[in-house]
Order: sequence, then structure tokens, then C-alpha cells
Amino acid sequence: MMMMITVIVVVVAVVVVVVVVVVVVVVVVVALVIVEVLVVVVEAVVVAVVVVVVVALVVLVVVVEAVVVAVVVVVVVVVVVVILVVVVALIVYLLVVVTTSRAFGKKPSPELEQCCNSLGDGRET
Repeated sequence: MMMMITVIVVVVAVVVVVVVVVVVVVVVVVALVIVEVLVVVVEAVVVAVVVVVVVALVVLVVVVEAVVVAVVVVVVVVVVVVILVVVVALIVYLLVVVTTSRAFGKKPSPELEQCCNSLGDGRET
């Protein structure tokens, strides 16, 4: 009888140890799965943040480039227009001076006369 109790106690002890080991293994496996899922989620969030930041920087660079190009184009156009206006105004001024001098019977200076003739006044000196 004593032997039977000892065998039952040993069997129960082995079963308890096996159950505890199985429970510990299941808990460890579940914990590892949870950690792996968390790592995947964190990686996804980090990748999403990096992608958003890179896209924002690219958009910012493109916008800045577009603004710089627009400003340069506007400045070049303004400079060209100002130069053209100054040249046309100078030509008109010279032609008016020569024509006015001739209208009042004055002879313009030879340099001015030659300049206006080269501008297409059509009169010979």
C-alpha cells in the first residue's frame, strides 16, 4: 500500500512538473509572438514616418526650386524690359533732338547727326 501511494505521488508530481513546463513554454512563446508583433508594428511606424519626412522634404525642395526659378525668370524679364525701354527712349530722344534742331533751323552737332543717321533717320549729312 505504501508503494502504491508513493507511485501515485510520483506520477502526480511528474504530471504537475510537465504541466508547469508546458505552461511556461506557452507563456514564453506567446510573449515572443507579442514582442515580434510589436517590433513589426514599430518598424512599420518608423518606415511610415521616414517616408512621410522624405516626401515632405522632396516636395519642399521642388517648391523652393520652382520659386527660385520663377523669381529668376521674373528678374530676367524685368531687366530685359528695362534695358529695351531705356534703349528705345534713348533712340527716340536722339531722333527728337535732331528733328527739333532741324525744325528750328539749327544744325545738330556732327556726332549727334552721325548717330541719328546710323539709327535710320534717312537724311544725309
